[in-house]
Amino acid sequence: MTFLALATCGDLPDWEVDDAPFHSALEASGVRFKRPVWDDPGVDWGQFDAVLIRTTWDYQLKQPAYKRWIESTAAKTRVLNPPDVVVWNTEKTYLRDLEEVGAPLTPTVWLKKGGDVDLLTLMNSRGWTEGFLKPVIGATARETLPFDLTPSKLVLANAHLKRLLPGESMMLQPFCRSVLEEGEYSAVFFEGKFSHGVQKIPVPGDYRVQDDFGATDRPHRFSSEDYERVLVIEGALSSLLKERFDRKSLLYSRIDLLRGEDGMLSLNELELVEPSLFFRHDATAAMRLVRGVLRSLSEESDPRDFKGA
Repeated sequence: MTFLALATCGDLPDWEVDDAPFHSALEASGVRFKRPVWDDPGVDWGQFDAVLIRTTWDYQLKQPAYKRWIESTAAKTRVLNPPDVVVWNTEKTYLRDLEEVGAPLTPTVWLKKGGDVDLLTLMNSRGWTEGFLKPVIGATARETLPFDLTPSKLVLANAHLKRLLPGESMMLQPFCRSVLEEGEYSAVFFEGKFSHGVQKIPVPGDYRVQDDFGATDRPHRFSSEDYERVLVIEGALSSLLKERFDRKSLLYSRIDLLRGEDGMLSLNELELVEPSLFFRHDATAAMRLVRGVLRSLSEESDPRDFKGA
């Protein structure tokens, strides 16, 4: 009988129930599983047939340790998604790689750790009147800040950078006002095939689309034009996987998109590590992932599972 680890974190919120349909699908398929905490030193990861990364939602706060855990675990058993891809996806610089192979990306200025930044000059040079700051390593809207060019907001944004930039790299983007009403869209893929779409809508006046901040989500059917944009991004990912990682597809992926001022969807984030997969919005999605896991385990172990990022 297959024995699977669903890696989680030590402080998982009580309200997190999105994976419940997946757990039921595993049980219905005869798959044994446990939910060990990824940084619990007492866990014997070698006892599992595979480790499926699910709710390790504190990794961005412990990224060096997380990378070491992935490498050491991959030496003992199979890790899904593949460790080299996961490590690459833990830093948002992966977005530059995807843009280089054709993914339409929200315009981004990359601010290096320790650098000196003149926000007003940067904004004016690009014609942006509203900006958005976020860390290169981050999740759940950690240390994100929308701002405009009014003196008071600019003072806050510069103070935000002055506090954070000495210790970590940051990103500057134009603020997509569509997020306030449309929210963010997600396209979930299993084994490189589209599974289902989701729309995440923040509470009025907020930009954050996570459950943590009271946002709601619902099933979403992409228009033909929007779906074409999703496929362009998926195609860019497939190209990069082949060229950089020598892989055909991933067990799971989630493409997050925002609508720009031109009315077109662009890539905001690509979630390959521990994303919510919104099983509650598609009754058959959980079983699709279970079948993908079992197919992965039926393959021979791949010595390329950890190559580093």
